[in-house]
Amino acid sequence: MKLKKLAHLIAVIGVVSPAMAQDLPINGKIERVEITGSSIKRIAKEGALPVEIISRKQLEDQGIVTAEQLIATLNVNGNGSDNLASNADVTSGAQRGNNGASSANLRGQGADSTLVLLNGRRVATHGMKGSAVDLNSIPMAAVERVEILKDGASAIYGTDAIGGVINFILRKNYKGLEAQAFTDIAQESGGEIGRASLTGGWGDLDTNGWNVLATVSHSQNKALRGDQRDFVNTFQPNRGVSVDTRGAPHANVFATGLAPTLLSRTSTGPTIPGGGTTAYSGISILDLPGGAGCASIDGMGPYDEKLWSSASAAFGCAWDTGRAAVLQQPVKNSNALARATFQSGEHQMYIEGVGSNVEVAKRFSPNQISPSGATFGPSSFYPRTGAAYDTVYNALVKVFPSVAANYGLPIAYRWRCIDCGNREIVTETKAARLLVGADGPLALFGKRFDYRVGASRAYSESESRLGTGYNYTVALANALGTGKINPFLLPGQTQSQEAIDLIKSTSAAGVTLYGGKTILSQVDAALSGELFALPAGMVMGAIGTDLRREEYKFNGDQRAAAARPAILNAPFDDANSLNDVHRDIKAVYAELLVPIIKDLDITLAVRRDHYSGIGATTNPKVSFRYQPIPQMLFRGSYNEGFRAPSFNQLFNGVTESPYAGKDLVDPARCPGGLVDAAKPGCESITPTILTGGKSNLGPETAKQGTVGIVIEPFSGFSANADLWEVRKENTIFSFPVSTMVANYNLFEEQFIRDASGKITSIDQRWVNAGERITRGLEVGARLNGKFSTGSQWGLGMDGSRLLEKKSRATTNSPFGASEVGRFIFTGDLGLKWKHSAYATYKYGNWSGMLQNIYRAGYTDQVLPGVANGLVKPSNYNPKVDAYSIFNLTATYVGFKNVSLTAGIKNMLDEDPPFAITYDSNTGAGSSWEPRVADPRGRSFTLMATYKFF
Repeated sequence: MKLKKLAHLIAVIGVVSPAMAQDLPINGKIERVEITGSSIKRIAKEGALPVEIISRKQLEDQGIVTAEQLIATLNVNGNGSDNLASNADVTSGAQRGNNGASSANLRGQGADSTLVLLNGRRVATHGMKGSAVDLNSIPMAAVERVEILKDGASAIYGTDAIGGVINFILRKNYKGLEAQAFTDIAQESGGEIGRASLTGGWGDLDTNGWNVLATVSHSQNKALRGDQRDFVNTFQPNRGVSVDTRGAPHANVFATGLAPTLLSRTSTGPTIPGGGTTAYSGISILDLPGGAGCASIDGMGPYDEKLWSSASAAFGCAWDTGRAAVLQQPVKNSNALARATFQSGEHQMYIEGVGSNVEVAKRFSPNQISPSGATFGPSSFYPRTGAAYDTVYNALVKVFPSVAANYGLPIAYRWRCIDCGNREIVTETKAARLLVGADGPLALFGKRFDYRVGASRAYSESESRLGTGYNYTVALANALGTGKINPFLLPGQTQSQEAIDLIKSTSAAGVTLYGGKTILSQVDAALSGELFALPAGMVMGAIGTDLRREEYKFNGDQRAAAARPAILNAPFDDANSLNDVHRDIKAVYAELLVPIIKDLDITLAVRRDHYSGIGATTNPKVSFRYQPIPQMLFRGSYNEGFRAPSFNQLFNGVTESPYAGKDLVDPARCPGGLVDAAKPGCESITPTILTGGKSNLGPETAKQGTVGIVIEPFSGFSANADLWEVRKENTIFSFPVSTMVANYNLFEEQFIRDASGKITSIDQRWVNAGERITRGLEVGARLNGKFSTGSQWGLGMDGSRLLEKKSRATTNSPFGASEVGRFIFTGDLGLKWKHSAYATYKYGNWSGMLQNIYRAGYTDQVLPGVANGLVKPSNYNPKVDAYSIFNLTATYVGFKNVSLTAGIKNMLDEDPPFAITYDSNTGAGSSWEPRVADPRGRSFTLMATYKFF
């Protein structure tokens, strides 16, 4: 077979794209290689699994310089809260580890169910969360290609490989010295991206028997603020969205039960004479009749009591926190790679070291100060001696005459402390891996086999520190109680210098919030080769072993226990500190490729993993490849997979907290579920709530299958379609108490009783209970040809259709509604259709590409006032529009030793589509959805590469 024909055939079966197939060398011998998803070395065209390979040139043509940018373009990747834009606000609990981390999420199975490899081997998971690899640690400047397996692979790789595998392959046997610079500048201000790298390689494996490769790079993403983009506007009640906060730069006055205040001597606000029974609280004097109006202060607007179904808030002002958030977090990333390879005959030995230092600054809205709550208490209320007291009093009395009787009492309020600065959490992560390995041929039993052995040690260590915007609680409360800080500044007014100095004196900047470290030690070995011949061909096999130790520690507040003054709203996590927990994994696996008949191969694989403290799990896989005629290929697989529970889920300490509410009853004794002391069995109960880790958790398991077809009806055209399903079982959940009570028959064992039958505690810890089904169709088509000698053109499209996505809390409960094309608050947003399409042209020293990235719309969320029919916005649309952008790049290589690539991203300058989202302290997005769209708008890219020799 001619090598050009082989390169084309490789593209046809879906192993690489045509663009890369054209770049394959067409001289030299055909060698067997190991493709991601298999341990058997084979000619690439023999594979049966859908593996997409993206070349270095394709990355450069698209202006992609970070792994996060690459993942965002993949249709097979889900739309979860895994990127830095969708984690731009306060996060807690399981999401805290996303401070500074960006992850992959293949087929929407979650970051912790997607395996990320570097040169075919594992790297340490992010030091903070300990359960997913941070893509920022990948040395993209040294990447030669990226292999993406769109199938489960636990039978080969073990845990996490449920959604698929992403394997970053680094350059090898590179000779020369090159420098590269890249810049990506948005047309509007903010969000600039840049990278500079230097790569050197010396020696040649074939002629010198050795090669040394070294790469250093530094990249930086600058911050993009919400107020730098016009589409960030959460005050759009006519479209069904408004901000749910009355923590505004001009304070809202509240009633409180903590103490008598100006607005009310009780916890109930005043009513309007002759205006009905509504008691108002959260009142801004700007929004009262005759006031200057909420919009008189930048970023503020009237609180929409109808959308939020909260009539008592009718005179409140809100503030668009999304405009203060950072839409693209600033990232500084330094990476280095050094690799030495030695060759003796057909044997290679290598030592490789990679390291990274990543600093990410999460910045979001200034703190909301609420002296009306229990955090501060009455001593921090605004006193009669404050300069603005009479102004507030006079405005309130005009509308609420009853307030006159309270003159002299302090004011309880809610205020956004703009002068405190935007809250900032700076996370620094240092990661590294040292790998020593060898591979080559081995003669056994009169046959030739290929061996591979390696030993590695990797770590990732993260630390999050408080920056601006965080203040010591008691110190700030005392400062507020002096009346020198004015939370009621009118338009045009500013704080006094004394007030600003007082605020600064309470700053907690520099305090370590928490930190974590993961360590991965691994020894692996594999042997593959031809075993024996059958009439249809040679049987090939592989065996291997994988020995690992995974270590994790997590620490909270680093200050001495006796000197830890509280910091307002700082999301410390001291209760979950872990001190050097670890587990050992021992695994063996085997793989067998059997030719059944001509053009039909079956591959069988099985792996057994044993985890200390968890137990053993065995996962099989069977796949087939059938090509009855040269123009048609059928492929498919069935496999089982697993995800081991994270260290946090296993080892977090058990926290015992008394149930604080008075609304809980024994669900077994009170059928109505409502507290009624007059009814026996319906008395209020306050059991202890148990939260934290559970050491007897088992792994999440998965059963999945893929079946597909690839056709090449004529030369230059190919198409493929793969239908897949993932059924994930024993998913790990921690359920809210309200859910457990409402479904008591499903959670009866979690209600712990004493000898008399009284509920003493409710176990809310993690359990293996749930199930999730995801089903989809991946399709692609490619057409290429020539206009004339020296010119090449290509057209292509890859798409992903999500057919089903649903889940249930327990296996004996019904499945919930389909999540396809429907908004959900957290996790993966199930878009019905996604595609990437391209057109390429190459002539002489010029080449270019036009690319379209499309993400389907979905059914939007609905705010309470619309849901209950209280309000019908005039321009309301329950559907979010599709997001579609076009990118154009051109490359010129006509200068000696120089390659230039220029591009325009988002040529038509499409804003993210409007969505009913708001800054809710658990995610991000304000009138747009960061899990789908890029907020930067049109940008211009330029990449220059200079080869010194």
